Amino acid sequence: MNKDEFRHWSHRAADWAADYRESVAQRPVRAQTEPGNIASLIDASPPEEAQPMQRIFADFERIVPDGMTHWQHPRFFAYFPSNAAPAAVIAEQLAGAMAAQCMLWQTSPAATELEIAMIDWLRQAVGLPEGFKGVLQDTASTATLCAVLTMRETALDWRGNQAGLTGQPALRIYASTRTHSSVDKALWVAGIGQDNLVKIPTDENFAMRMDELRAAIARDRANGLVPAGVVACVGGTSIGAMDDVREVCLVAREAGIYSHVDAAWAGSAMICPEYRHFWDGAELADSIVLNPHKWLGASMECSAHFVREPETLVKTLAIQPEYLKTHGKDGLVNFSEWSVQLGRRFRALKLWFLLRAYGLQGLRERIHNHVAWAEQLALRLGAERDFEITTAPILSLFSFRYKPDDASTDLDALNLRLVNAINDDGRIYLTQTSHDGRLVVRFVAGQFDAQESDVEIAFDTICEVARALQR
Repeated sequence: MNKDEFRHWSHRAADWAADYRESVAQRPVRAQTEPGNIASLIDASPPEEAQPMQRIFADFERIVPDGMTHWQHPRFFAYFPSNAAPAAVIAEQLAGAMAAQCMLWQTSPAATELEIAMIDWLRQAVGLPEGFKGVLQDTASTATLCAVLTMRETALDWRGNQAGLTGQPALRIYASTRTHSSVDKALWVAGIGQDNLVKIPTDENFAMRMDELRAAIARDRANGLVPAGVVACVGGTSIGAMDDVREVCLVAREAGIYSHVDAAWAGSAMICPEYRHFWDGAELADSIVLNPHKWLGASMECSAHFVREPETLVKTLAIQPEYLKTHGKDGLVNFSEWSVQLGRRFRALKLWFLLRAYGLQGLRERIHNHVAWAEQLALRLGAERDFEITTAPILSLFSFRYKPDDASTDLDALNLRLVNAINDDGRIYLTQTSHDGRLVVRFVAGQFDAQESDVEIAFDTICEVARALQR
């Protein structure tokens, strides 16, 4: 591809992207394909000879968009949002064109220094005190893994990386029964093991019980085990569960163990001062993660990992062969030493564009709207005779259940049929979860370009599809 062809096809791709974003609301939200449909349209072997871009681009248009679930659809109410505000998309195009490997300061000075600045912008935006530093990880799963590795190394006095875990005392990590599965996976990868993740029961407000946490730590110490850290949950994926962060961090300090706050989704809402009570005490934590790529509008991957003592994280993860050293420069930040990854993308650019293009006020307005619209929808559904709200809105997330008058109906099976029928309908996209042994349906508002009318369509769709199941 010569420079003229590159210019032409770059323009063509930009035009396609603009057309796609303009028309995405006319598509079904979830891909309406069966397993193997897309694979059957792809050549079985790579081509020996170069193919023209005209053909390649035509095949993209023919095969890919209809096989995608459209996360930027304004009626995407499933999982948590994975937003990509237009300004952030433009920044990603520029970062992709430069294609920098941002592992060290010297490999991309602007990327490193902009990342330092953007972490501090975010720190200020969500009300964390000065002193917190941080890094942009790919996802919250990686940030939590880094936190768990730090828990491991500090508890073992830095022997784990050097000597391995064989012969070391068993470490214990604590989290509520409502935390995300990424905590479980972090213990797998860190070599600590699933059996050493102690799931603490929650109270009637779905928060970790402090008496149970204290008892578990004391019991483990009495049995010769080594408490290493605790993970507090702020906005759990299933129903939005919130731990009492202040109490969790205080117990951790009493016990002399590391505290990490998983606020992957809900942390973005902390740009609104009126929601900060949800993580009151976060300033006491050793580390915190929130994902601007969920609710703020930064495109994947962009996870802000704040740490109170960067030296501890770096001591856990830094490795410095000669070929990665920068000689003659003092006091540099090399973010590859703050993460599991060596290679790193230019993630800070999209935050810089995003925060400037919309401002904190513009982003707050979106979050306020999402919360208000979810609360209104929960009220409307709860007023319907054949629906029940199973968990009240926590920020913009709530769960519900279709419950017709026929008492003989298997409600779990019926509500699973409802979710599938809604998603096959295509107007909206929802997912299910298990809550207190029952299958319930989740609704979460958060797509960047959603309007109140999209939530009204959700109400109509849920009611229509549910009642059609009973005919």
